[in-house]
Amino acid sequence: MYVGSLLLGTLLMSFLIQQKDPIKVYLIGDSTMSVKEVEDYPETGWGMPFVYFFDESVEVENHAKNGRSTKSFIAENRWEPVLENLQPDDYVFIQFGHNDEVKSKVGRYTTPEEYSANLSRFVEESRSKGAKPILLTPVARRKFNEAGEVQGTHEQYSAIVRKVASELQVPLIDMDKKSQSLLQEMGPEKSILLYMHLEPGEHPNYPEGVEDDTHFNELGARKMAQLVLAEIRNLDMDLADRIVKPEED
Repeated sequence: MYVGSLLLGTLLMSFLIQQKDPIKVYLIGDSTMSVKEVEDYPETGWGMPFVYFFDESVEVENHAKNGRSTKSFIAENRWEPVLENLQPDDYVFIQFGHNDEVKSKVGRYTTPEEYSANLSRFVEESRSKGAKPILLTPVARRKFNEAGEVQGTHEQYSAIVRKVASELQVPLIDMDKKSQSLLQEMGPEKSILLYMHLEPGEHPNYPEGVEDDTHFNELGARKMAQLVLAEIRNLDMDLADRIVKPEED
């Protein structure tokens, strides 16, 4: 009798796990988040490993694209398809800044006022569909001073994200601060292992080699994804219960 009840309870628990309500997550942002073309490998956006940390009840659509700012993402009609498909309780993770802040990037540079307005638009329009927007500050570039102290490169635009999140009461994942802390912990030399640094001949996609302190390799992307996952748990999102792999190695 006891064995039968135990078996029934186990089957019921298994059924309940399988019956989790599905959750859909949309990612919008730039190259630090995006899915890469094969010819760009081993460059990896953190949105690529991110999808593998959840159980089957979570579907992630990565709409991030290399080189985009909030301005060009809207101008190229990349936001509208996401908005049109949003359903109540979907999540929208919003991370821009790398291209918005560079004045020389014509068509992509976004003034602080425009950046704030565009972020607010993403938030308000997501909420109009019953979705849950999440704002993320841009991930850090690898930059150290001579004393080995990590240097921020997004101060103004990260501050705008924080301000919009506060004013609109949006959950914030401060990836600028979190990734800077990780870089400081690893130090100037070891942190190279997270970014696109290749010697000539080391990879067929980069025969001349590359030294890129903005874009991540596979390890770096996974580390950034794990920072996001840790904050999902800290913010006690519904998504936290769907994480099936450990945050740390």
